[in-house]
Amino acid sequence: MRCTGLTFVVIAALVAAAQSNSPSSGLPGTATPTQAPDQLIEQNQQLELQQLTDKLQRLEREVQELKGQIGAVQQSQKAGAECVTPAPKIQVTEETPKAPVEPPLAEEATKSRLDLYGFVMLDSGYDFKTNDPNWFDVVRPTKLPSRAGEFAPNGKVYFGVRQTRFGVKTATDTELGKLKTQFEFELFGTGVDAGQTTFRLRHAYGELGAFGAGQTWSPFMDPDVFPNIVEYWGPTGMVFFRNIQFRWMPIRSDNTHLTFAVERPGATADGGVYSDRIEEGIQPKFDLPDFSWQARFIRTWGYVQVAGIFRKISWVDTSNNNHISRDVLGWGINTSSNIKLGKKSIARLQVVYGQGIENYMNDAPIDIGVKTTNNANHAIEGVPLPVLGVVSFVDHNWSDRFSSSVGYSLANIENSNAQLPSDFHQGHYAIANLLYHPIPKVMVGGEFQFGRRLNFSDGFNANDYRVQCSFKYDWGKTFEF
Repeated sequence: MRCTGLTFVVIAALVAAAQSNSPSSGLPGTATPTQAPDQLIEQNQQLELQQLTDKLQRLEREVQELKGQIGAVQQSQKAGAECVTPAPKIQVTEETPKAPVEPPLAEEATKSRLDLYGFVMLDSGYDFKTNDPNWFDVVRPTKLPSRAGEFAPNGKVYFGVRQTRFGVKTATDTELGKLKTQFEFELFGTGVDAGQTTFRLRHAYGELGAFGAGQTWSPFMDPDVFPNIVEYWGPTGMVFFRNIQFRWMPIRSDNTHLTFAVERPGATADGGVYSDRIEEGIQPKFDLPDFSWQARFIRTWGYVQVAGIFRKISWVDTSNNNHISRDVLGWGINTSSNIKLGKKSIARLQVVYGQGIENYMNDAPIDIGVKTTNNANHAIEGVPLPVLGVVSFVDHNWSDRFSSSVGYSLANIENSNAQLPSDFHQGHYAIANLLYHPIPKVMVGGEFQFGRRLNFSDGFNANDYRVQCSFKYDWGKTFEF
């Protein structure tokens, strides 16, 4: 009915328009002087009727097309379609005009990430023996007594919160790669602050793409060897040093890491039996940085890392004789690994050997020792001390809430012949623990700790036995903008 009404309206409009046209409108069949008026009128009416019929047929076809499109839309709505029927694909030919190329959309705004993290930690325990009071809450064989009664008496209770830590990490996408920064400190005083609960910088480091600068782990070190223990200082034979450096990381793939760095130089020396004769006239000299490198090969079973370091250690005899000045080369090779032992255990292993690298070791006292010679002009000389370090620990997860770590570490120094008989020669370190996580960010743990010191040549040794209970409360918050 709607179609019939529309057709009637269209026909009426066309008829009215035709009737309003005058004979001089230029239509074909206009009267000429040779035709009768009645015949001309009849011809004009037939022509106009034919034109109207043609137009009516075109309009009817258009109406049918519109009805078909309306029906298709209604059908897609009933079917729950999410969008209208896409426009037909246009095949572009040489004659088809092409749409102008629009400028690309602006890049997505730069994304940044800010991580605040840290933990609060209480360490409490009982030391059955004794050690240097400035290191009351850690096991360091170098800080055990070097003679009988040095830190008497035995037995003490200790408490501390010095492991408490706070850190900030950022990551920002840039056109030159990922920009990363890290700032982290704890409360464990060392150096002139030894034994105190005070600020201690751990990391102040930035990285852009393949380059990094600041204070962070030395490439000569493998931080993943550190076991899951609550004792703060860690394995005595481990390479462990956060140093100021500039590094280049040309390879950072999923299965291979390669790093080169120049690091702040430094070393310690001991005059041994000649300390009172030569120490005042000897001045250290560091005119080259330390050079370190690291290569890590990652596989499904774990990884293997090989690292090396080369360093020039110099000292100048400022006395009139000037006969002890010397340059020596310090070097070291550190091989480490994490090996998966099934789904719940991991072995953390390391063997390091070198000369004059004690500065990079976790618990070794001096890089340079004194040696006597048969040369009358140079009766004594400084030499880099060889050192061997071994770490062997296994971390095991009993369940989602219980875990344990057990292992042993050794540091052995080949002393020079002019060192004091009571100088440090060998350190042993062993740990066994059971840790409990009532919730993911809370840990309560009990640990048995053992340390042993052996002197160079006087036959003295000292053992230390401890039990420690620690409480750790982790926290963290991430912001993206």
